[in-house]
Amino acid sequence: MGYVFDFNDAIAYEEWFNNPRNTFAADLESRLMIDLLKPMRGETVLEIGCGTGASLLPFLELGLQMTGLDPSPYMLDIALKNLGNRVDLYRGFAEDLPFEDNSFNYACLITTLEFVEDPKKAVEEACRVAKDKIFIGVLNRYAIKGIQRRVKGIFRRTIYNHAHFFSIWELKQIIRALLGNVPISWRTVCQIPAAPGRITNRIEQSTLLQKCPFGAFAGMVVTLVPRFKTRPLAMTYKRKQTTGVVVG
Repeated sequence: MGYVFDFNDAIAYEEWFNNPRNTFAADLESRLMIDLLKPMRGETVLEIGCGTGASLLPFLELGLQMTGLDPSPYMLDIALKNLGNRVDLYRGFAEDLPFEDNSFNYACLITTLEFVEDPKKAVEEACRVAKDKIFIGVLNRYAIKGIQRRVKGIFRRTIYNHAHFFSIWELKQIIRALLGNVPISWRTVCQIPAAPGRITNRIEQSTLLQKCPFGAFAGMVVTLVPRFKTRPLAMTYKRKQTTGVVVG
């Protein structure tokens, strides 16, 4: 089942997003997600592990049809308060999505794999319900910030005690094992632990720097390639009988 956020976790999560000091990082992550996915107005998106709905807002502003799913009723209560009826919200788990195959254009897992019981199964389910692409956003295992978070968890209780951090290479390994050699694009943001400002923003927007695999937040887009399984059909052939007189 993985880790399900409780009431206190949900409140702390909402407070983190409402803190102006964290707005810069959240905006960088949202821009990276939109830039990699390149969604079109009117298309459908499922966010798996939608939490309080903060990551759904950028999609809504682009005119996309949004659906959110989360296992925590406390997170969903806050999402409903923040988003109202603009989004369809469901309670469920990433490893067992309550949707038909190819139900959405895109499926997103944004800081969700860190807390699920079976990350590979969660990605497999995302691929099942999406038609075009999936986006995976994770807390980077090899970023300075990621190391700081894990060390901090040694000395006091934090939500990151329950998290499994990922790297670009681990994500690729999961994707290749499930889908083979499909097209993959990735970038990272929050490269430098500096206060937000004009210079910091310009540096963070550099496409060249975003190809560095050590940013605190790593985003990956997988383009889904249709696969068709066929089985040979037995063919029957009726031999035509001929009659005649053989003259010697």
